[in-house]
Amino acid sequence: MNNKYLSMLLLGGLALASSCSKYTDIKTQGSLIPSDIDNYRYILNDTYSFESGGEMTDLAAADVSIVDAAQQSTIEGYNNYFFIRNIYLWKAPVIEVTTSHDPDWDTYYRRIYSCNVVINELPSSNGGTDSAKAELAAEALTHRADAYLNLVNEYAKPYNSATASSDLGVPLVLTQDLDQQLKRVSVAAIYNKVEEDLKTAVRSLPAASNYNTMPGKPAAYSLLARLYLLKGDYTNAGLYADSVLALKNTLNDLGTISSMPYRKSDPEIIFSKIAAQGFTYSPYVLRLSDDILNLLGTSDMRYQLFTKDAASYFGSTYTGRYFSREQINYENRNIGTSVPEMMLIKAEVLARAGSTGAAMDEVNLLRQKRFKAADYVALAATDKNDAVVKVIEERRREFMCRLLPWMDQRRLKDDPLFSKTYTRTWQGQTYTLEPSSNRYVFPIAAYVIGLNPEIEQNP
Repeated sequence: MNNKYLSMLLLGGLALASSCSKYTDIKTQGSLIPSDIDNYRYILNDTYSFESGGEMTDLAAADVSIVDAAQQSTIEGYNNYFFIRNIYLWKAPVIEVTTSHDPDWDTYYRRIYSCNVVINELPSSNGGTDSAKAELAAEALTHRADAYLNLVNEYAKPYNSATASSDLGVPLVLTQDLDQQLKRVSVAAIYNKVEEDLKTAVRSLPAASNYNTMPGKPAAYSLLARLYLLKGDYTNAGLYADSVLALKNTLNDLGTISSMPYRKSDPEIIFSKIAAQGFTYSPYVLRLSDDILNLLGTSDMRYQLFTKDAASYFGSTYTGRYFSREQINYENRNIGTSVPEMMLIKAEVLARAGSTGAAMDEVNLLRQKRFKAADYVALAATDKNDAVVKVIEERRREFMCRLLPWMDQRRLKDDPLFSKTYTRTWQGQTYTLEPSSNRYVFPIAAYVIGLNPEIEQNP
């Protein structure tokens, strides 16, 4: 077993660096531990630790189509790119080299470790009022909850009320003890802890935050709305979506906008999180599938602003359109919660309750801001099922290549309205993802299990 310790770096201000732990094994320097309350504020201001999210889910989702021979050949030519192929083809292992790290696992557990330092050390810190300490702890609880919600939706089965208490989740790490056992708890246990932490956090969070990267009450409410949607608890999902929209409901008008706002001040974004790896440069190209392009249509401003012709940017060996949102403002794509997500959660809840007209009204409120006035056409639904389908289609348009499409594929894979078998071809060989497939769950890297043999691998 490696020696393990928590590291702090003094770089202009005290900021938490990566921990060298048995579940991430990321080497760092120093051993400064904060004791003053101000230092915990510096920890929570560390953008790298707290804002970065996963990068693999978008490759697995149906939005992406890596079909150009040039891109496939480039990926095959360098082992650092193999994880792109393996995730895209739903293969196991994803991380082939047994000494290599899983970037998503490391990113989320690094954040969780930082959060645990804040949560557990704040009560005995020097200075500050009890309310100031409670607010900092609430921020850390919110960041940790987001990390666990993403982890359990990558490395565990989708939430199923009948089996969640027995389905394997992920290790639940709540202290900074690096020698603790890391056995996987159940999916239900992870969801219950996320729910508990967010409900605790919301009591001490401010009604608004200075930047979207810092959680306020809308951030905690929005994560609860997302959690309940993933659980299939539509009543609570709708209630928390409404709680968010009562506090924050601004939309960008893509039909008239002259420049896109930066994430930290974008009025649409509630709780900004970013995909750790940008995928708009060869061979990290999110080439869009015909399915999503046909769903978008060329008059949709999300097509015009957020996609580009591949050949004009990468050369004649690349075809089709690719997702180019990251080239606006040169910021990695937001995968955190947003006003559109809350609106579409509310719309789905209404549709599933049979309130077809109200559901489509909510969808159309969003769509009015996604077209030029001359191109906008309101959507209508013929019945409950048609309304649900149209809401999910709008989610695909709005969130393409931004985490939620893969979460939606997982939660809807057994729903007769959406259940389907996906196929992909790679250098002449066809790969299949069926609704019952275990490949809807990412395997845990061999390196992690090698350090922690108590962790059970996914089938």
